Amino acid sequence: MGSVTGSLLFVFSCIIFQLICAARLPGLESALRNIRQKTQLSTLQRDRIILEEIMGSPTNIFLFACIFTFTLWNNIQLSVENEFTAHYSSSFLACVPKSQSRHTTMLDLSQKNISELHISDFSSLPELQVLNLSHNLIRELDFNVFKFNEKLECLDLSHNNLWNMCCQTLARLRHLDLSFNKFKTLPICQEFGNMLNLEYLGLSATMIRKSDFRGITHLQLHTVFLTLEDLSHYESKSLTVLNTKNLHIVFPINKNFSFPLLYDGMNTSEKLELSNIRYNSTDIPFPPFAPLKFKTLNLRFNNVDLSWSIFARIFMIVWYTPVEYFTVKNLTFSGSIQSMTNTDFSHLYNWAQSNHSGNSMKALILEHIRTKVFYFSQDILYKAFSDMNIENLTISDAYMPHMLCPSHISLFQYLDFSYNALTDEVFKNCDTLTHLKMLILQRNQLENLSKVSSMTSKMKSLKHLDISRNLLYYDENENHCHWVETLAKLNLSSNKLTDSVFGCLPINAQILDLQNNQITTVTKDITELKALKELNIAFNRLTELPGCSHYRGLEFLNIEENSILTPSSDFFHSCQNIRELRGGHNPFQCSCELRDFVNFEKKSDGRLVGWPESYVCEYPDGLKGTQLKDFQLSELSCNTTLLLVIALVVTVVVVAVTSFLCIYFDVMWYLKMMWQWTQTKRRVRKSHPEDLQSILQFHAFISYSERDSLWVKNHLIPNLEKEDGSVQICLHERNFIPGKSIV
Repeated sequence: MGSVTGSLLFVFSCIIFQLICAARLPGLESALRNIRQKTQLSTLQRDRIILEEIMGSPTNIFLFACIFTFTLWNNIQLSVENEFTAHYSSSFLACVPKSQSRHTTMLDLSQKNISELHISDFSSLPELQVLNLSHNLIRELDFNVFKFNEKLECLDLSHNNLWNMCCQTLARLRHLDLSFNKFKTLPICQEFGNMLNLEYLGLSATMIRKSDFRGITHLQLHTVFLTLEDLSHYESKSLTVLNTKNLHIVFPINKNFSFPLLYDGMNTSEKLELSNIRYNSTDIPFPPFAPLKFKTLNLRFNNVDLSWSIFARIFMIVWYTPVEYFTVKNLTFSGSIQSMTNTDFSHLYNWAQSNHSGNSMKALILEHIRTKVFYFSQDILYKAFSDMNIENLTISDAYMPHMLCPSHISLFQYLDFSYNALTDEVFKNCDTLTHLKMLILQRNQLENLSKVSSMTSKMKSLKHLDISRNLLYYDENENHCHWVETLAKLNLSSNKLTDSVFGCLPINAQILDLQNNQITTVTKDITELKALKELNIAFNRLTELPGCSHYRGLEFLNIEENSILTPSSDFFHSCQNIRELRGGHNPFQCSCELRDFVNFEKKSDGRLVGWPESYVCEYPDGLKGTQLKDFQLSELSCNTTLLLVIALVVTVVVVAVTSFLCIYFDVMWYLKMMWQWTQTKRRVRKSHPEDLQSILQFHAFISYSERDSLWVKNHLIPNLEKEDGSVQICLHERNFIPGKSIV
């Protein structure tokens, strides 16, 4: 209704303007008449046609502005998805629109030019639960504007220009975000203490005092988000009065971050996240109390730019705290070359290999690492990481060309060195990774699969190996593969492997990923993989659906995006245990061979994933685009045995019927007589008349019935035959035996 009403109001206003300006703009009347007609079309069609007519005719700027406003109004109205959700994001609005339904529960007004809020803006929305006003120009806020929105649970006012605020209790509020604003002190009102359902609180300020949190110390918060982009003052131990599980602090981008905030944050929440960490000084303050008393178990740094020495010292502090998971993302190492000495790294090495009783760290994650310092002893750095006494280590996207084998039996159970530059020589002849269960070497420079298999032979506990997105190949004429027997999951996807790879697979593998390689067929002479349960050969070059004769325990098979035309001959009887088959997006040839596959789906009870949308005929051209579920051929046209049986039966029946008719109607006698007659005629045609006279015996043949026989013998014959023999009559009782040929 809102869209239709707005359209009609616009049309009426344009009509009124037409009456005023008709004298000066004679072409305006017809244009407006066309506009009124276009309002009966769909909105998009109407807008396009109106703009074409306006731009194609000589009109004034005001009319074009009218049309533009009309189009904008309708686009805004179209963004109201239904009566419960209204989305105006990125529309050109300077105030809150008034056309929302009373039943609206979600309202998105982000990324606008709204600078002021009034009670009337939301008074007609009693059901409102979620309100997004982020990325606007709001400078002052009075919570009274929401007094009619008693069901409001989520309020986002981040990324505005707020500097002043007047509070009121919103009892049901669970999420309040006031981050990235212009507050001088923390915008925490006394009324916040009455919001007992509050779980998420986003704040921003340039100074923090201990008294700022006094009103909310009793609240059980889940997350507190602090943006301190222009921090000028921090009162020590202010954060420690907070009661929250997660604390995220964003520091100024170009200023030194505050170590007191780090220490207080680690003494406040179980999970602490710090963003924009810069520190240019050489000295760092140590914690004012024993590190073992810290509460933080999960520590995360984002966007870090530190020198090696400062980073190593922070590491050493964190090492002796209760932190179990330490994550650093977007890490840049800087500092002058002269400041990097072997002493710095030797301290790091000695610290890393220590097994102090106070160490609680289980996992270290370093992702997206860049360095501005290149001249230093890399061996010491590699030793520091390889000899760490932790269970899980991740160094990802660091351009790391090598990693040393631990010098003693390592505690590593999980190693992730993905997105680096490691080669086949990594961990060569390494026998100290006996506890390693999972190794991820994705996106490196690995090439020889045989060498990689030998690398694992001494990792006695290895169960999962990911070497996808490398340059791996396997030459069957080279050394054989020697995989560790415990390996159960192997990811070889996105490499350069061909059909020969089936001669280099771990015999106890349960999950095997070979997608996106250059495999054309599953060879017949592969090692039997009795334990294999899941096989992924998608995005290869297979031309037929492989059988399961070498892995009869297979339960999951993925062969999508290949060149499969028809299934192999032994697929249906060898793959009885398949629980899920993904075979869509192949160029199927819809012929008799594919009928068994279609029947397999009917009996599979949903085992064929993506059916029927992903299974479409590609050949022949007459069936191209037809879904396999709609492809049908008769049993007779596809069953050769049945066709032969039917043909044989029909032949036998035809022969039997023909024989019976021939016997019944004495057809053979007639045929014999016709044959003799034709032979006689042929001989006559070939003979000359004078020759016939010399061999002629009779001049006439008399045919008669038994009743006339006496008359023929006693009267006819004596009168016809002369004593001189000039006329000779052929009589069947006298001249030939009845039933035999006359001549």
